[in-house]
Amino acid sequence: MADRSSKTDTQAQLQKMQRAEDGKKAMAEYEAEGAAMRAKTEKLRALRLAKEAADAAAAPKAAPKKAGRKTKTKAAPLSDWLKDRETGGRNS
Repeated sequence: MADRSSKTDTQAQLQKMQRAEDGKKAMAEYEAEGAAMRAKTEKLRALRLAKEAADAAAAPKAAPKKAGRKTKTKAAPLSDWLKDRETGGRNS
């Protein structure tokens, strides 16, 4: 019986070590994928910023708009609106 127990203990320890190694490998792969993703993102960001800068330099300059005051149209009196409602619309 003691012989069997030591075999199962040894097997359990071996399995535990294998799981630990698998975990380390999985974590290393995960970190490598993250680093690759960050590098790719940084490269694409640099390309985008360079393109935006080139587009901004190539774009024609727009003439500055005058900062004048806009004129509002004068609203019609309420009495005109009421007359229009009486002669047209749903009430006719």
